[in-house]
Amino acid sequence: MTTITLRDLQTSVKDTDAFDQLSDYFTIGHSFLSLCEDMKPTRIISPNSHNYVFYQYNEDYKHKITRPLNTDLFFETASDFKTAFERFIDFLNDLKKLQLSIANTADKRSYLASNELNKVIYTIQQSIGSIGDSFESPNQSRKRIGQLFESLIHLIIQEVGLKCESRTLSVPLPDHPDYKMSYQLDLVFSRNKAVITSENKFIHPSEVVGSVKTTSKDRIDKIFLDKYMLTKLLGRDIPVVAIFLHDVQRARRGKSIFGINSTFKSNHFLGYTLALNRLDGVYYVDPRPIMTNNPQLREEIRDFQQFLTRDLWALTT
Repeated sequence: MTTITLRDLQTSVKDTDAFDQLSDYFTIGHSFLSLCEDMKPTRIISPNSHNYVFYQYNEDYKHKITRPLNTDLFFETASDFKTAFERFIDFLNDLKKLQLSIANTADKRSYLASNELNKVIYTIQQSIGSIGDSFESPNQSRKRIGQLFESLIHLIIQEVGLKCESRTLSVPLPDHPDYKMSYQLDLVFSRNKAVITSENKFIHPSEVVGSVKTTSKDRIDKIFLDKYMLTKLLGRDIPVVAIFLHDVQRARRGKSIFGINSTFKSNHFLGYTLALNRLDGVYYVDPRPIMTNNPQLREEIRDFQQFLTRDLWALTT
């Protein structure tokens, strides 16, 4: 039996023909965790946020350091991840059948209370990110890691029975038909396949636009502006939701380079929300404490689990 190496996993991450089903995401996550159990990279605990850790690879990979990993969400053993992923797939199958009523069953309430759904998604994506961190140059993988998170969310939405696709729009400006604004939409989803006609060009009234990013850093402004401009250009409210993995990065704290820093701009977020327009939903797999502690932010931001089990169905009625 051939032993899988980190270089093999690097090749998998770069393969643009891979990851077209959820089982592919299980494979990469399970392989990474199994490799870590064998390779035993140095595990470093953040001095200012003890629930975050880093893995440092050996000299073969120039002692590269992974992104911070939230141990409240990250499965560190392959066996635990395998068991959780199997329950995750079972839950998605049940969600497809039960939809909004899923939270009314006792066993599903127990599952949701465990937060395991968010944990599975977080572990998959941060395994991919940690593989990307082993590349010689971070730029080799940064874009690909974001693409894979977008694809992961796309597949999950499809798995629960909704229609979901990426879409590029070229919208003419009112009174200036020779000028067009181009929009690359990460996700457009609906309960049923919407038929685009001359009366509802570009986005059907039953469709919802989703922006999917690993972090809101340097991106949150554009998402608010996209909703504003799409609504203005198309002449009706366009529902837009934002889905993020997390908002943390490594930062120096005192003499340590393994501190944790938030990249979430709360003032910008609330400013756009109050002065421009509200998004129709903002969801994090790993929300920051301020998002639950601040009453104003708590009204606007939820975790991804709530999106999948409640808001997704309410938005697409």
